[in-house]
Amino acid sequence: MRVLITGAGGMLGSSISERWSSIRPKDEVVALRRSDVDLRDAAATDRVIRTARPDLIVHAAAVVGGIADKLARPLPYLLDNLAVDRAVIDAAVASDVSGMLYVASAAAYPAAAQSPIDESQLFHGELESANEGYGLAKLTGMTAVRYAAAQTGRTYRSILPSNLYGPNDTFASDRAHLIASTLRKAHEAKAARASSVSVWGDGTARREFTYAPDLAEWLVGSVDDMAAWPPIMNVGAGTDHSIREFYEIACEVVGFDGDLEFDITRPSGVPQRLIDSSVARSHGWAPTTAMADGMRSCYDSYLRQIANGELR
Repeated sequence: MRVLITGAGGMLGSSISERWSSIRPKDEVVALRRSDVDLRDAAATDRVIRTARPDLIVHAAAVVGGIADKLARPLPYLLDNLAVDRAVIDAAVASDVSGMLYVASAAAYPAAAQSPIDESQLFHGELESANEGYGLAKLTGMTAVRYAAAQTGRTYRSILPSNLYGPNDTFASDRAHLIASTLRKAHEAKAARASSVSVWGDGTARREFTYAPDLAEWLVGSVDDMAAWPPIMNVGAGTDHSIREFYEIACEVVGFDGDLEFDITRPSGVPQRLIDSSVARSHGWAPTTAMADGMRSCYDSYLRQIANGELR
């Protein structure tokens, strides 16, 4: 099999690329990074996919970021993601690619969805305001993948992971997700000998995070069974933690023994976000990495990025 992986320089894409080579060494992997092609450019994307002639596309590329950046710059989270998805899906259909796995996001679920959130709750309510642009783009992408499957009869599927974390996460202060942000803030507080770390909200909101290498390993090992999957499927760790707990684990991993200061003037988001991954578990999904262990791996990646001068 020849597989093309978009977003191969990102957190999930890099894990998929690494595990594909180790689990399926006979397959040919084309790992596309941002430096290889601007996927917003439809013509360039079409040329790359036609040249690669993949049997399967794992589309993990996306414009992602933390809440602060999504609130400050909502437009690219909608328009850039729409452009990327349209270019990749159009090219896959035009090039007769027989299989596609589209990586969506649980951000596509309504803000008022009841946890644990199952797939039937998609399209049934307004999105969380901070994630609206990104969520709308992912809803559109999943719909396009479903249409493409119906139109062509090919094995095109979508997965909705929970929030992800792991090695090669983004730690830039304006784009980091929660886990990366907790580790960076605890690290900087320790380095500055600060007495506390500031936390948005009251710390009670609960979120689910899945270790990206766990997801990558399962995807690579299960891809031959994609035809048996439903059109859209949740994939999450199955447990959640409070924001306070994430910060406490981060402080323990980093070795920061100061206090947490909760800024209740900042938004906390919806009270809970936990998806129902029972369908995926029926297809063999069984994550194994404990949160503390995963966050240690994530912190090691952060330290490497510092050492390599990759952070600003």
